[in-house]
Amino acid sequence: MFSIQNKSENGFDKVVLKDEGNGTFAEIIPSCSAMLHAFTIIKDGKEFNVIESYDNAEDFEKNVTSKGFLGTKLSPFVCRINKGKYNFEGREFTIEKYYDRNNALHGMLYDQPFKVTARQSNKNSAAVSMMHEYRAADQGYPFNYACIITYELEKHSRLNVFTQITNKDEVSIPLQDGWHPYFTLDAKIDDLKLQFRSFEMVEFNDELLPTGKLIPYKEFDKLKELGDTFFDNCFTLNFSEGQPICLLQNSEKNIEIEIHTDESYPYLQLYTPSHRNSIAIENISGAPDAFNNGMGLKTLQPGESANFKTSYKITLIT
Repeated sequence: MFSIQNKSENGFDKVVLKDEGNGTFAEIIPSCSAMLHAFTIIKDGKEFNVIESYDNAEDFEKNVTSKGFLGTKLSPFVCRINKGKYNFEGREFTIEKYYDRNNALHGMLYDQPFKVTARQSNKNSAAVSMMHEYRAADQGYPFNYACIITYELEKHSRLNVFTQITNKDEVSIPLQDGWHPYFTLDAKIDDLKLQFRSFEMVEFNDELLPTGKLIPYKEFDKLKELGDTFFDNCFTLNFSEGQPICLLQNSEKNIEIEIHTDESYPYLQLYTPSHRNSIAIENISGAPDAFNNGMGLKTLQPGESANFKTSYKITLIT
């Protein structure tokens, strides 16, 4: 049986989806960008959380950007826009919100509240839906759209994450979508093994913006120790070889995370922070600077919706 609970802790109002059968649970914080705050299984009789997050609500409020957008929604663009400027249907726009050096970063919703709109639990799953209605809050994105996010916890410690974006404007809008979770397996990432299904890396310039070139890349097409590998890179995904599309494993502690995604997220962004305690594995619908280079950019007509899905599964290796 599955349950849904409300829990207030450390200044956060959490929605907790729980599998009462095996103890697995996911904590979501609607008021903090519908953030995935924890995804926890029971291992050796103890709780084992695979998500890095913020200590408390004050930590989120003060450090959501400096700590790397842990677990937040990336919308309506992901990664960078070159100097925050882009042209769309004959008009030029300049983003006002957060900049990293010269470039606008990670959209408008990473610090915005979502409102719970539905919740349901039964013997097979527990799910919660929440919505944010963006209303032309930034002159660089003067459009209106609705973002609905649904988390669904299923059996076998699988968490599905659905996003639906609907154009609520009278004109067409440009769009990307993505997530920014940081995964941790109780070890330095140097000691973890990684695999992801890609044959190509998006070449970046010094500003971490695509040059337009794709570079052959097969370093992690087989499960391989991360070692001192540094990532702040984007890869095209190869869906022909099946799922999971990405695998992170601690073979010493016999635990792994599988990431399953469909073709709504054809790019994978990886980032390794300097502390090396976690790795950001980001499902994204388009490459960095897609508002300028068009790599994965979607255009939604008035009333049109786009749907995205990714799934995280924790497995104990026997």
